[in-house]
Amino acid sequence: MTDATLTVTVAKDLEDLIPVFMTNRAKEVETLRGAVAAGDFEQLKQLGHRMKGVGRSYGFIAVSDIGKRIEDAAAKADRSAIASAIGEYADYLSKVKVVYE
Repeated sequence: MTDATLTVTVAKDLEDLIPVFMTNRAKEVETLRGAVAAGDFEQLKQLGHRMKGVGRSYGFIAVSDIGKRIEDAAAKADRSAIASAIGEYADYLSKVKVVYE
């Protein structure tokens, strides 16, 4: 990912919600890892689907894109692709910068 994809512009009126949103995303990474370890592809599909919606709702397109990849890979039971997407997700969350306007 480039620096441009690591900056998210969010509406100023959502500023109070973003810290909770980001905390929930970090927890989500751990939930995803647990689901992979358990081989729970149904849960992974559900989590990926939820990521798609919540990411777009808050302006985090990368979260939505990664969620779609997780959902699609879970439908194929592709552990390798899921693990790769989760790693990218964790990396993204550790580096993303939020700008309010």
